Amino acid sequence: MWIWKADSAKAVIVIVHGAGEHHGRYKWLRSQWISKGYHVVMGDLPGQGSTRRKRGHIESFDEYIEVIESWVIQARQTDLPVFLFGHSMGGLAVIRVLTEKNLPVKAVLLSSPCLGIINKPSKAVDTVAKVLNKVYPSLLLNADQGLGNGTRSEEMIKRDIEDKLLVKKVSVRWYRELVSAIKLAHRTTERFPDIPLVLVQAGNDLIVDKWKVREWFNKLPLIEKSYKEWPDLYHEVLNEPERDQVFQYLNHFLERFILEEGVQTIRER
Repeated sequence: MWIWKADSAKAVIVIVHGAGEHHGRYKWLRSQWISKGYHVVMGDLPGQGSTRRKRGHIESFDEYIEVIESWVIQARQTDLPVFLFGHSMGGLAVIRVLTEKNLPVKAVLLSSPCLGIINKPSKAVDTVAKVLNKVYPSLLLNADQGLGNGTRSEEMIKRDIEDKLLVKKVSVRWYRELVSAIKLAHRTTERFPDIPLVLVQAGNDLIVDKWKVREWFNKLPLIEKSYKEWPDLYHEVLNEPERDQVFQYLNHFLERFILEEGVQTIRER
């Protein structure tokens, strides 16, 4: 885990990357938040990036939950408001950690959270995977979504071709844990904390099922929640050519929240 500090910071943002990724792919987003006056906390999830674990493998989705919890606790040491951001599978992990743990998070930002998969394995393959999960859970299978399915940006596609840290294979156990985590997220919406939520979703998502995302979002019993979909954008909305627009939308949400919180604090005094 690493922390990047802004001058005269007003809050801290914990960023959770998606499946097969690592914190280095969020350099642009990190710089944007820092320029707006936010500290940024990031790390690599178990089995991904530069972590010293079997790549693409976990024994339990709880490993992600525990790591994210530790990042949030570390972020809280700054004595600043903590915001939690998660993309894709990282968004799913953020959802799971917030339903399982009582964390000092002021608001949540999600980007195309993995609440449903478009290219699911066939029923036959899925059945075999259930068996292998018991007898050979660490068996690695190809999980490459294909270049160009995540973003339309040629710059990003070229960067990914040259990125040696991307995980292209995942274990049978990893896949079964992902499926279980998705099901749990849909079944436990009533346990999601009543804190402000903003969700930005790719309208032309080739990886995550946006209809499942909408279904989950609509069931949330939150006082304040916001859903914004960009019709033409691919899965990685913050790596798309229009990423500045997406970032401004997220930043506006946080700036308004901080302003309202500041007014409330003054009145309480």
